[in-house]
Amino acid sequence: MPSFDIVSRVDMQEMDNAINQVKKEVATRYDFRGSKTVLELDRKLAVVRIQTEDEMKLQALQELLIGKAVRRGVDTKAFTFGKGERAAGDMVRQEVGIANGLSEDAARRVVKMIKGSKLRVQVAIQGDEVRVSGKNRDDLQSVIALVRDADLDVPLQFVNMRE
Repeated sequence: MPSFDIVSRVDMQEMDNAINQVKKEVATRYDFRGSKTVLELDRKLAVVRIQTEDEMKLQALQELLIGKAVRRGVDTKAFTFGKGERAAGDMVRQEVGIANGLSEDAARRVVKMIKGSKLRVQVAIQGDEVRVSGKNRDDLQSVIALVRDADLDVPLQFVNMRE
């Protein structure tokens, strides 16, 4: 019986490359010259920590990060920007969460949407993935089209297509 998985994953190597590109650009830009700007990626927590001197630089770093990540193939829906907060020494700090895995709420919404479409498929939540299986491939392709057209707040990928 054919099946596939619906997941929400970000390639952390691509995120690391995007952050390195942002660091390079910050080192050469005139408006960041002499500033104490720090960007770091925590792979385990899937968080980017940004620390800089003021709100304008923080906004510029956010735009740079999004631009570089999109060029590297990372969806903008994967980012959740935390609130900018004051840090020691007149600095501004912000954490940017990176979506890694489907939340339970998002998985339920996907399952409800697929079941509401009346397609002849079975849907099951397995951890942070949603497994869809059906008797023929056409139904599975219809499910993929349905989920792609839906406006969900998380980036989705379709993996493990099996016959």
